Amino acid sequence: MRTLFKVLGILMLVVGVLAAGAVAWLSLRQPDQRAAFAEPIERTPERVARGEYLVRHVGICFDCHSERSPAAFAMPFKAGRDGVGGFVWDREKGFPGVLVASNLTPDRETGLGAWTDGEIARAIREGVDRNGKALFPIMPYAHLRELSDDDVKAVVAYLRTLQPVRWQRPAKELDLPLNFVEKFVPKPVDGPVAAPDRNDTVAYGKYLTTIGSCVECHTPKDDKDQPLPGQEFSGGWVMHGPGFEVVTANITPHPTNWMGIATKEQFIARFRSYADYKEVPAANGRNTLMPWISYAGMTDEDLGAIYDYLKTVKPIEKKVNPFAQAAH
Repeated sequence: MRTLFKVLGILMLVVGVLAAGAVAWLSLRQPDQRAAFAEPIERTPERVARGEYLVRHVGICFDCHSERSPAAFAMPFKAGRDGVGGFVWDREKGFPGVLVASNLTPDRETGLGAWTDGEIARAIREGVDRNGKALFPIMPYAHLRELSDDDVKAVVAYLRTLQPVRWQRPAKELDLPLNFVEKFVPKPVDGPVAAPDRNDTVAYGKYLTTIGSCVECHTPKDDKDQPLPGQEFSGGWVMHGPGFEVVTANITPHPTNWMGIATKEQFIARFRSYADYKEVPAANGRNTLMPWISYAGMTDEDLGAIYDYLKTVKPIEKKVNPFAQAAH
C-alpha cells in the first residue's frame, strides 16, 4: 500500500510539473509572425484618398475605433473622436473579459505614432502588435489578410494623416483560456497580395465583402462563437450593443429574402439612403450595429460589385427578426 501511495504521489508530482511547464510555455509563447517591412510608405494624395475610402467606407475601421453615440440610431461617431478608439466589449455584452478598441491616431504615447509603417500593416493583416504580441481576433485580421499590398499601404498612409489625440485605453483582460488561445490565431501573410480585377465584378465584390468582414456578422455562431459551416451570410447571429441586442439579417439570395428579390438599383439605394443621415434617437429595441452610415459612402460601382457577388452565394431560406427585443 505504501508503494502504491508513493507511486501515486510521484505521478501527481509529474503531472503538476508538466502542467506548470505547459502554463509557463503558453505564457511565454509568441504568436507566429514575420518581421515587419522596414521601408516607409510614400504618402501620395492618391494613396491617402484611397486609404481614407477604405478605412471609412469599406473596412469601416472607425466603427470600432471611435467613440460613438449609443442612444442614436446606428450609433454615429462623436464629433472629433474618429479613430480615437473606445468601443468596449465586456462581460455585460457577453464577452469573456474586457477588450477596448485601440487609439489609431498618430499620438506617440497612446496611439500609433511610435509604430513603423510596416508594424501597422502587419497588425492589420497578420494580427500582431509592434511588440509581437497577439491581437484578439475580434480585430478582423483573418479577413483583412486578403487586403492587397497596395490597399494596406493606402490604409497606413491615411492613418498617418489623422490628428494625434491622446487617449489611453484600459488594459485588455481575457478570461482563461482565451488569453492563451489568442496566441495561436495570428498567421503571417506568406507572399504578395493583389486585388482582383475590378472589371470582374463578382471577384471584386467578393474582395470588398471579405475586407468589409460582412460574413463575420451575417453568419450564425455555435455555442463556442464559431461560424456554423454552410450557413454563411444567412444571418441569425445575436449581437450585443451598448444597451440593446440586434439579430443579423439573412443576406443570401433566397427568393424569400430581400436579397433574393432586390434589384441592384434597390440594393444601392438602400445604402445611399443613409448618405444624408441626421442623428435621431433610436426607437426602443430598434438600434443597429449595421454600419449604414459608413457604408453609405461607398461608390455605386463598389456597392454594385458587392450585390453581384452576394447574388452568387448559396441561397438559404431563413426568416430573421433583427429586432426581436423591440417593443411592439
